[in-house]
Amino acid sequence: MSVIKPDRTAETEQATAAAATAAVEQVEGEIRAFVRRDVSAFRRARQDSGDTTPEGISSLIERASGASVAEIERVIAELVSVRDMLRNEGERVQREIAGYANLSQAAMTSMKIIADSMSHWKSQSAQAVNGLHNSLTNKE
Repeated sequence: MSVIKPDRTAETEQATAAAATAAVEQVEGEIRAFVRRDVSAFRRARQDSGDTTPEGISSLIERASGASVAEIERVIAELVSVRDMLRNEGERVQREIAGYANLSQAAMTSMKIIADSMSHWKSQSAQAVNGLHNSLTNKE
């Protein structure tokens, strides 16, 4: 029977939480950087282009939306991977808890068997002592 140290589980949970936090912070940082790039590119394009024709505006919208759509799709893919990782970690934690519950139940059952055996031995030894005492008192 192997025993898992609770410290190792706590360290693993802390490492998992730290990894999830780092992933979220990275995604947030990338979103901020994207917004800065997108807004600055839009401002530069607006200043550079004095073209207010429908074709010019259409072209500008396509360029801005193309980069935005690609970035949004990349962020969605990252979020999906983080969600999958968190789901897998949740399932792993549930399995660990179930394992600890089974181990605890087995330990309780073992302790009950040991206690019952000890009480049975105790009653047998008490009967043997009484029998010995009675046999000695009858001889006298």
